[in-house]
This record gives sequence, structure tokens and C-alpha cells, in this order.
Amino acid sequence: MATNGSANGSTNEFTSGFASGFTGRRLTRRLTQLYGGLALYGASSALLVRSGLGLEPWNVLHQGLAERTGLSMGLVLTVVGAAVLLLWIPLRQRPGLGTVSNVLVIGAAMDATLAVVPDARAWAVRAAAMAAGIVLNGAATGLYIAARFGPGPRDGLMTGLHRRTGVSVRVVRTALEITVVATGFVLGGTVGVGTLLYAVTIGPLAQLFLRVFAVPAASAGSPVVAAGPSRRAILRR
Repeated sequence: MATNGSANGSTNEFTSGFASGFTGRRLTRRLTQLYGGLALYGASSALLVRSGLGLEPWNVLHQGLAERTGLSMGLVLTVVGAAVLLLWIPLRQRPGLGTVSNVLVIGAAMDATLAVVPDARAWAVRAAAMAAGIVLNGAATGLYIAARFGPGPRDGLMTGLHRRTGVSVRVVRTALEITVVATGFVLGGTVGVGTLLYAVTIGPLAQLFLRVFAVPAASAGSPVVAAGPSRRAILRR
């Protein structure tokens, strides 16, 4: 007959093993959401490029720079992301796994999608590509942010400037996006109805998909591998 000590030991081992397994499954889910979301973000942005009806604010800049330099749009996105990440140093921002992965994955996924998806020519196809790009972009945003591995470089720039200057997040974000859209447009980036629709729908879409893809909270005592803002930082390329 087992003593109370051995019974408690067995119970503790079972509880520890269960918690470890739960944490492992949770981490796997978070990593899957992180990289799946980043890849989907790049692919959805490529659909907006192929629609020719307007891009997200930062991608207007990326496309303009690509036009001027002859580099692929995905490579420009990666280089700009790395440059923005350097601006985190004076702002005393700390990158996470999601931050670094953002720089490396989205541009590669965009270029891969652009390589296999041709330009849309018929108006119906262009409109469908634009709509699909915006909705999938919202889903990608929810996947990526809900994983909670840290903000993207551009979101970190926004929050860093907010903390250092005391200016509201709304004003900082608006100023940044107006600046990148205007600069990108001058350089040859595409601004159109897709840009406007993206601006007014990405917030509600991201909020919806954040709820859909929310990862259950860790059980008490379970280690958290990485955490970061999940609802306030909306990924914008």
C-alpha cells in the first residue's frame, strides 16, 4: 500500500508533467502562429501589390524605394525593417523573437508570392485581390500579435517615440504613416482606394482576429518564454 508521501510524489510528478506538456503545446502553438502569421502577412501584402489598387502605408514607401533602387520589394522591406530596428537603440526598446522574425520572414514571403502570382488585369480580379489582401492581412495581424513574441520594428518605433516624447500613440502613428505614404508616393509607390480601405478596416479586422487566435493564458507556475503587447500594437508594414 502506497504511503501518503509516495502518493503525493506521484501526484506532483503527474501535475508537473501535465503542466510541462501544456506549456510545450502552448509554445508550439505560439510559434506556429508567429511564423504562419508573418508568412501570411507577406503573402497578403503581395496580393495588394498585384491588385494595383493601393498598398498599406509602409509598403507604399517600400514599393517606391524598390522602384528607385531596382531591388525587390521584399528585400527593401527587410532592409528598411532592419534600419528601423536600429532606431530602437536610442529609444531603449528591447526586441523579441517576433521583432527579429518580422524583419526576416515578411519580406521573403512577399517576394516568394510575387514570384508566382501575376499582376491582376481585369477589374473584378483586381478588386478580389485587393479585398483578399486586406482580409488576409487582418488575419495575419491577429495571428502574429496574439502569439505575443514582441512587436514589429515599426510598431516598436511608434511606441518608443510615444514614451520618449510624451506624444499620444495616435498622433505618433498618424505622423509616421502620413510621412511614409507621402514619401513613398513621391518615389513612385501606389496609393489608391486599397490604401484608404486598408486604413479604415485593418483595425476592426485585427481586433476580430486577435479574439479568434488568442492563445490561452499560461497555467499558474508555468514559465512564459516570451511575452509582449498583444492588442495595442497593430502590425503595419
